[in-house]
Amino acid sequence: MLNQMTTTFITRLRARDETAWFELWEIFGPVLRAQLSKWGKGAIGSQTVRDLSQETLAALSDSIDRYDPGRGARFSTWLLSIAKHTLGDEIDRRMAQKRGRGKRGGSLDESWMGVGKGVSPDGVYEAAVFRAKCEAAIRLVERESEFTDFQIYRMRVFDGMEGKLVAEQIGVSEPTVSRRLAKVRDALRGRLREVIATYSFTADEAAEAEVHGLALSPSKSDDALFDEAIAEIYHRQQELRRLDQDATLG
Repeated sequence: MLNQMTTTFITRLRARDETAWFELWEIFGPVLRAQLSKWGKGAIGSQTVRDLSQETLAALSDSIDRYDPGRGARFSTWLLSIAKHTLGDEIDRRMAQKRGRGKRGGSLDESWMGVGKGVSPDGVYEAAVFRAKCEAAIRLVERESEFTDFQIYRMRVFDGMEGKLVAEQIGVSEPTVSRRLAKVRDALRGRLREVIATYSFTADEAAEAEVHGLALSPSKSDDALFDEAIAEIYHRQQELRRLDQDATLG
């Protein structure tokens, strides 16, 4: 049974809500483009990869009316199967052009909706999808937090600075740094719950945060592990964004 946040998001997709479509593009576009580039093995250019990732998300929106959550497909499997379909259509089209005739695209194989069928994402891809969800939560908290509060969290966690140095640079006491750090951390945990719930269609997806060291209902001793895990995710997403931008500009 889907949670209310996931159901609401699916409803928005079915209503062709442009904001919902943009969310998918912004959050998961870099992951899809990285996967399509990996599959293309240099045979398709960056603009084609970008076009195919856009087609993947458009196809996802189109297929939502036929989506059956009761069959147990993960969100990552959903994305990956549609991406593979769009890439296959592009390759078929190019081969048909070489032969001098057109080729009609095949219909989307929806066997991916069932558990254990269709495309099975590997752990690297699934982890990338999870990191994309976390990055979305980080961005939300950055927009919603007071500037100084988030700067303290950024400096202390993402930049790895000592609390004393952060206090000196910001011009506050170390206890104030600790309080504001905790405030942003709490906000981030809350947003992570919401974002993961929105884009999770199975129980194992909903439980991924704990697997990746992000305790969302923690004891005090979990805070350091949470910060360490979220910092690693942040830096990996920064690198993914950089590579994605370089490919687009190149």
